[in-house]
Amino acid sequence: MMLKSKESFFIDLSDAVVDMDEERTVTAANAALEAGVDAYDAIQQGLSDGMARAGQLFEEEEYFIPELLMCSDAMYAGLDVLKPHLKQVGESRGTIVIGVIEGDTHDIGKNMVRIMFETGGFKVIDLGRDVPPQRFVDTARESKADIIALSTLMTTTMDGMGTVVKLLSEGNIRDGIKVMVGGGPISPGFAKRIGADGYAVNAAEAVKVALELVGNA
Repeated sequence: MMLKSKESFFIDLSDAVVDMDEERTVTAANAALEAGVDAYDAIQQGLSDGMARAGQLFEEEEYFIPELLMCSDAMYAGLDVLKPHLKQVGESRGTIVIGVIEGDTHDIGKNMVRIMFETGGFKVIDLGRDVPPQRFVDTARESKADIIALSTLMTTTMDGMGTVVKLLSEGNIRDGIKVMVGGGPISPGFAKRIGADGYAVNAAEAVKVALELVGNA
């Protein structure tokens, strides 16, 4: 019987990430597993939540890049403990090409989303960061991808996301490939304005959106 509630384990994980404490994150992850907490839930509601909170602090200029990187180190330390315990989904739910749009080198959020996609049963092709729009389109065409997932933390690079949608249309492959966007400055209104099919506020939400898009494809 669980002495602590599941939520308290999630809070411990989230707080440890926000506090940039790798050792505490590892301890919290092991404690969650020992108590029978599902590894996927621990990642989604614990580690991912912590990174979302760290991202918010970054936007509010309470945290800066060094703090964000230390938070991500703590998150990855927790992931190393939890990932081997993830239940594997049988068949692939589709192929996603993911990357950070050209001009932006912030990939912590993108990496978290990639992990959640993989955990959710998708095949993921990660193009990394600072990726030109045409490369997204070429890779999606070659891999017969179902979704292109675009990320940015910078307002100055947002237009590149619209360029991806435009290039897909110009190449007459827009109908077969869904586009989803996310990141600090992105909003549902922006997603709609550029013609994207989906928007996700965080990594956990991204999986739900992707599943909906594949289901509607």
